[in-house]
Amino acid sequence: MIWDAVILGAGAAGMMAAIEAGRRGRRVLVIDHGKAPGEKIRISGGGRCNFTNLGIAPERFLSQNPRFALSALKRFTQWDFIARIDAAGIAWHEKTLGQLFCDGPATQVVEMLVRDMERAGVTLWLGCSLGDVRQVAEGFEVETARGPQRARAVVVATGGKSIPKMGATGYGYRVAEQFGLPIVETRPALVPLTFAEQELAWMRPLAGVSLPGRVACGRTGFDEAVLFTHRGLSGPAVLQISSYWREGEAISVDLLPGKDVAADLRAARGKVALRTVLARWLPERLARHLEEAAGVTGTMAELSGITLDKVAAGIRDWRLVPVGSEGYRTAEVTLGGVDTAALDGRTMAAKGVPGLYFVGEVVDVTGWLGGYNFQWAWSSGWAAGQAV
Repeated sequence: MIWDAVILGAGAAGMMAAIEAGRRGRRVLVIDHGKAPGEKIRISGGGRCNFTNLGIAPERFLSQNPRFALSALKRFTQWDFIARIDAAGIAWHEKTLGQLFCDGPATQVVEMLVRDMERAGVTLWLGCSLGDVRQVAEGFEVETARGPQRARAVVVATGGKSIPKMGATGYGYRVAEQFGLPIVETRPALVPLTFAEQELAWMRPLAGVSLPGRVACGRTGFDEAVLFTHRGLSGPAVLQISSYWREGEAISVDLLPGKDVAADLRAARGKVALRTVLARWLPERLARHLEEAAGVTGTMAELSGITLDKVAAGIRDWRLVPVGSEGYRTAEVTLGGVDTAALDGRTMAAKGVPGLYFVGEVVDVTGWLGGYNFQWAWSSGWAAGQAV
């Protein structure tokens, strides 16, 4: 038997492509080496699946060509996916910054996609490892643990390298390179940042402290929560900036964004310690550390205006130099991937290799935290599903 399409990977993008192709009457086989489909969907959003974002825009995606994603994102929008969620009877809510989450468990989204595949006549093989992909007269031959499979089209939806314990590998990149497609250097993204021992000596006692802040690198910054950990810094603002940060660069942390800290410190004169005043606005443990780091002793009344301005400047623009990240082990996504210059933005087809498609995280398109990467998976999978 020759399949119309064999889809490699039963994640968000792969299942979406399969549903669309199946609905168009194609004979579709989806193969995944995992024991269950949609494992990243299941664990996402703390088990509630942040399935899209109301604020989808090209500038919220990182790529050598950020506008590449625009065609797919416009043709299958966040509203289109929300309509499917609604039609499936899945209750949802907006959390913050346009992020949409299921009210119940994320498994509802997986169940919806599996049900849609079944209704579209898609065949799903789980626990089946993949081998080489070769071009043959009819199209392609895919080596699998259940024997070679022939297909007129192959959709690579195997994801990136992030969260290897979920089964992530670099398989998709190897397929791309085999067919001569260039790869943009990959690296962990949306990942906590780590620090050298001298910083960790004071960070570890702050582990668990969380506060709203602004974290910036270069001209890019994010206003979200910052979390101190035993390894360094995490929290949404840090995960976001990790996609832009590069080794050797400093990040700037504003602990009290929008506040005139210098003026407020000057107004807080009296026989109280600096840490007492800072603790009005910041967690107490952090207030104590900032007092120690500033080398300040005595009461507020005894501190000069110059000293207070220096303390304020450190709070509004705290420069820190990470030494690295926690890596693919905890990264939510992989930055980089199959070069978009080698793909057709409308169909996700590989230029020069008729019948070969790449969708989702394996492509050099990486969204912000907050549902953007799932929307790219839905949109790119939908686009390929219309073409195979």
